[in-house]
Amino acid sequence: MPPRALSSASLSRRLFAGALGAALALIAAAPLSVARAQETTTVFAAASLTNAFQDIGKLYKEKTGKDVSFSFAASSALAKQIEAGAPAAMFASADIKWMDYTDGKDLTLKATRVTPIGNSLVLIVPADKAAPVTIDASFDWLAFLGADGKIATGLTDSVPIGIYAKTALTTLGQWDKVKDRVVGAESVRAALALVERGEARAGIVYSTDAAVAKNVKVVATFPASSHPPVEYPFEIVKGQDTPATRAFFDFLVGPDAKAVYAKYGFVVK
Repeated sequence: MPPRALSSASLSRRLFAGALGAALALIAAAPLSVARAQETTTVFAAASLTNAFQDIGKLYKEKTGKDVSFSFAASSALAKQIEAGAPAAMFASADIKWMDYTDGKDLTLKATRVTPIGNSLVLIVPADKAAPVTIDASFDWLAFLGADGKIATGLTDSVPIGIYAKTALTTLGQWDKVKDRVVGAESVRAALALVERGEARAGIVYSTDAAVAKNVKVVATFPASSHPPVEYPFEIVKGQDTPATRAFFDFLVGPDAKAVYAKYGFVVK
């Protein structure tokens, strides 16, 4: 016997039931999708932490099965993004100034601050032009740079590496002589790239950034007395002090992370 044809009413009921079932399935799946999104901790970190934090994130995934995402940029840019409402769970700055800024805006939790690592300030040149020099108050920067040579570093009014560089040059009595030769980049990695490509005669960067570059050489380290200590404060963002955030925050100062910092040349405290 041929199958009985469905009436329009029956067909409508079946279509409605199917659509309702699909909708309920989507509603049921939505909380799970939201939960999975919330499980991923987002870290805003200074550009100079890129390699170390990526390695630490992989270690954390191996040990816990949990993902961590990163946004790397100059600390100044990250602080402004947090102020604008960017979804960061924690902030790792390359200097105290920008962490104090977010604290002052009541964006980060000062009570959670830890400062587990430090760095040093170095002078780099393209690898094929490397010759050691000694940086002190008598160093002849103009002779070193030549007729039109430039010094790449971060923006000297906002990016931590640029602020450190300007302070060091000022302390050594050299800023007024070389300020017109300074090229400010948006981050320490951007400044590093200018030297790697031979677009700048020299660069002032952190020692850890120089260590991961392929086409530059360190020719001098700035005297520690010429600038404030290069320190990296970490804090949890206000409203994000969850168990998942705390777990990774603690991991960042644990023995596995400290081994990674040491591998990249950071000063581990």
